[in-house]
Amino acid sequence: MKKLSKVQLKQQAAVLSAVTALEQQAQAELPAVVQCWFSLEYEAFPGSLLVRLQFADEAGLAATQPQLLTWQKRLSGLLLKKGIVLKDMRKHLVFTLNSPDE
Repeated sequence: MKKLSKVQLKQQAAVLSAVTALEQQAQAELPAVVQCWFSLEYEAFPGSLLVRLQFADEAGLAATQPQLLTWQKRLSGLLLKKGIVLKDMRKHLVFTLNSPDE
C-alpha cells in the first residue's frame, strides 16, 4: 500500500473523528450496536465513503432499521462540521450484521 499524502491523512483523521463520535452516540442510544467502521477510496472521496454500523443480532438490526435516515443525517452533520460535504447522505451509512473482517 502506498503512503498517504498529507491531504489524505487529514481526510482520514476527519472521517475517523466523525465516525467515532457517531459510534459513541449509537452505542449510547441503540441496543445491540457492536461497532462502527468505514471504508473509502481517496481518489473518489467523499463519494466513495461508506460507513457501516454493525449490530450484534438480527433483532437489534430490524428494530433500528426505521431510524436509518435519522442516523444518516447525524453522520452527514458530523462530517459537515469537519468540512466534508456529502451530496447524498443515504449512500454513505448502512446498518449491517457483518464485521470488518467479513
